[in-house]
Amino acid sequence: MEKQLARQTRERFVADASRALIEIGTAVQEHLLRLLDQPSNLREMQNRRDAWTLYQQHRQAWLDGTLRAWQRALQPQTATAKARLSEPSLELLGDEVMENKILASRLGRAVLERVVGEFDDVRVRLEYLEGEDLPEHDILRPEVLALLTVEQWAGSGLPRTALQTVGDLIQTDFAELLLKAYQKSNEFLIGRGVMPQIDLHARVKRPVSSEPPHISRSAALSTPRQPPGRAPGRAPDSGGHSSGGKLDTGGGMAAQGRRPPYGGAQDETRMMTNTTPLARARMRAQGVIGQLKRLLIDNVADYDVTSHQQASPALAQALAARPMARGPVGYAGGAAAAGHTVVEDYSPAGLAQVAGSLRDHTAELKKKASTASEKATIEVVALMFQSILAEERIPPSVRVWFARLQVPVLRVALAEPEFFGTVNHPARQLIDRMGSCVMGFDASAIGGTALESEIRRVVQVIEQYPETGKRVFQLVYEEFQKFLSKFLTEKGATQKVVSVAQQVEQKETLAIQYTIELRNMLKDVPVRSEIRDFLFKVWAEVLALAAIRSGAQHADTVALKKAATDLLWAASAKPNRSDRARVIQDLPQLLVRLRQGMTLLGLDTTKQEGHLKVISDTLADAFLSKTEAIPQARIEAMAKRLANLEDFVSDDGMGDLPLDAESIELMLGIDASSINVVADGGSKPTDAMTAWALELQPGHWFTLEHNGKVKQVQFAWRSDRKQLHLFAAMDGSSYLIQIRRLAAYLQAGLLLPQEEEALTLRATRNALAKLDANPERLLN
Repeated sequence: MEKQLARQTRERFVADASRALIEIGTAVQEHLLRLLDQPSNLREMQNRRDAWTLYQQHRQAWLDGTLRAWQRALQPQTATAKARLSEPSLELLGDEVMENKILASRLGRAVLERVVGEFDDVRVRLEYLEGEDLPEHDILRPEVLALLTVEQWAGSGLPRTALQTVGDLIQTDFAELLLKAYQKSNEFLIGRGVMPQIDLHARVKRPVSSEPPHISRSAALSTPRQPPGRAPGRAPDSGGHSSGGKLDTGGGMAAQGRRPPYGGAQDETRMMTNTTPLARARMRAQGVIGQLKRLLIDNVADYDVTSHQQASPALAQALAARPMARGPVGYAGGAAAAGHTVVEDYSPAGLAQVAGSLRDHTAELKKKASTASEKATIEVVALMFQSILAEERIPPSVRVWFARLQVPVLRVALAEPEFFGTVNHPARQLIDRMGSCVMGFDASAIGGTALESEIRRVVQVIEQYPETGKRVFQLVYEEFQKFLSKFLTEKGATQKVVSVAQQVEQKETLAIQYTIELRNMLKDVPVRSEIRDFLFKVWAEVLALAAIRSGAQHADTVALKKAATDLLWAASAKPNRSDRARVIQDLPQLLVRLRQGMTLLGLDTTKQEGHLKVISDTLADAFLSKTEAIPQARIEAMAKRLANLEDFVSDDGMGDLPLDAESIELMLGIDASSINVVADGGSKPTDAMTAWALELQPGHWFTLEHNGKVKQVQFAWRSDRKQLHLFAAMDGSSYLIQIRRLAAYLQAGLLLPQEEEALTLRATRNALAKLDANPERLLN
C-alpha cells in the first residue's frame, strides 16, 4: 500500500510538471519573439532570428522528448541508468556532455533554491512510506528533472546557445511552476493521511525493513526537543530546524545519539563530484535560514512568515528619529552632539563604544515595540549586527559603517519577513558582497581607498532613503557590483594584465575558430596535405594574431587572408600554360607575404625556411599534376569567406591554451615578466569543480599555493569567454589561470576560499547559537 501511494505521488508530480513544461514552452516562444523586436548589433540580431527559427522547428520535438524522458524516469531504473544519473563515471566526457551537465546543474540549483521547503516535505513523507531516502536518480529531485530537460533540448536539434539565451526565463518559470507541483504532492499525501504534521524531533515509525532502523538525513538534522508550551509543527522550510540542540559547523544539528547526516567516504566522494561546493553551501545556508524561521514560528506567537507588516506607531516613530549629529561611530549614539566635531575612532575602545551604543539602542527600540513579533525581529537583527561588528577579519572602519546599517536592515526585516526566509534578499546580498571584498585588507591598506569611499557612499544612500525598503538595497547592490568590476581592474599593474589577458584569449579563440572554419572550407577541396597542415597549424595563428594587433579588416590582415587563397590556388593542379605563367609571376610576392606572416608569429628563420621549402616543393609538383584544377569560382568564394572570417567565430569552449609568460611575449610583443601564468598543478578536475570555478565572484579572497609559495590573493577579473581568470596579490603580483587549471587548483586545495560562508549567514548562525542558549531573550 505504501509503495503504491508513493508511486501515485510520483505519477501525479510528473503530470503536474508536464503541464508546467507546456507553459514554459509557450513562454520561451514568446520571449524569443520579443527579442526579435529589441535593437542590437547585426550579429546578435541574426543569432536571435536563428534561435527563433530553430525553436519553431524543434519546439515540439523538445517538449515531446522531455515528457517521454520524464515518463521513462518513472519506471524502475536499471543499474546503468542509475549510474548515469547518480555516481560519476570514470570515462572521459565530451564537451557537449559536460556543458549539458553544467547547464542542468545551474537549472536544478535555481529550482531547488525556490522549492527546497516543499521538496523537503515531500522527501520526508516518501521516506516514511518507503523506508529510505529518495534515490539520487529519483524523478522528484529537481536536478534529475533539469538534466533530462537539458539533454532533450540538445537531442531535439536545438543549439546550446539558444538555451543560454532563454536560460533565465526557464529557471524562473520552472521554479515557480514546480513549486506548485511539490505543494500539490504534499497536499495529496496529507489527504491520504501521510504525516499531516511532520514531527522530525520524534523517531519516525517506518515499515519493517531487513536493515536495522536508522535515522534519515532529514531526521538527523532535526532537533531533539520542542520549545516549552508549543505543539510540534510542520517540517522546517528548506531543511530548517527547531531551536533545540547543538549547532554544528555544517549548518545542521548534532543530535545526540544519532548518526551524522552524511556517512563515510562514499558519501563524501559523491558530494565532491556531483555538486559544487557553492551549491552545498547554499543548501547549508537554506538549513540555517529554515532553522531561524522555525525558531521564530515556535517561540513568537504572532510571527507571520508570509505577510508584510507595518511597524507599530511608537516603534515606527523611534525608527524614524535621527540623531542631531551622526558620525561613522554608529547609527544611534556614540557620535557627537550638535556643534561638536565628529572624531573617527576605530580603536578597540571605539568599536566597544559602537557596540554599546547599538545594544542601548536595541533596548530602547524593544521598549517601543508593541508585539512579540517586533521584539523578536529587533533582537535577531541586533544579534546579527553584533556578530558583524565583532568580525575581526573586516577592517574596523568598515565594521563601523556596517553597524550603521542595523536600523535600515531592521526596517526591512520588520516590513518584509522574507528577509529571514531567504539568503537572496538584497540587503543580505549587499552586506555579504561588501564584506567578502574587504576581508583581505588590513586597516592601513583600505583606509582612504575608493573601496572604503564606495562603502561609505552606499551606507549614506541607504540612510537617506529609509522608506524605500529593499528597493534601495537592490539599487545600491547593483551599483556596488558595477563599481567593483571597475575597481578590481583599474590599478595600473592589474589593468595591464587584464588587457594582455583579453588579447591572449581573443587571439587563441580566433586561432581555433579560424582553424575550424578553414577545415570546413577545405573539406571537399582537392588540396595537398602539406598545404592543409600549413594553413591549419601556422596560417590560422597568423590570421588571428594579425586580427588582434591590427584589426580584422586592416589592410595588412586582409592581405594575409588573401595570401591563404593565393596559396591554395597556386598549389592546385595547373594543366594549362597560362595558369603556370601566372604562378611564376605571382610567386615572389606570395612568398614575401608568407614570410611576413610567419615573422609576425615569431617563428625563427630556420622554421620559416622549413615551411617555405615544403610549400615550394608542393608548388613544383602542381606544375606536373594532371588532376583537375580548383575552379576559379570556388577560389573566389573561399576568398570572400576568408575576408569575413570573424562572422563565423563562435564562443565554444577552447580547452587549455598553451600559455606562459614567454608565449605571451611572443604573441603580443609585450613584456609579460610581471604575469605569473599558472600552467600546471592539480589533477584533472571534475565537472562539479569546473562549475564551481565558473561561479566564483570577483572580489572574494583566496589563499593560493603556487610554486611552493603561499599568497593571499583577490579574484579580480574573469574574461568574457570565461576562459581566463586573474587573481591579484597585495604586493602587486598577478596570477593568470585558465578555467580548467583553476578548477584543478580548487579540487586539489591549492586555492582555498578565505570565507566559507557569507557574512550575514555567519551572523545568523551566531545569533541562533545565542538564542538557542537563551531563547527567552527574544521577547525580553
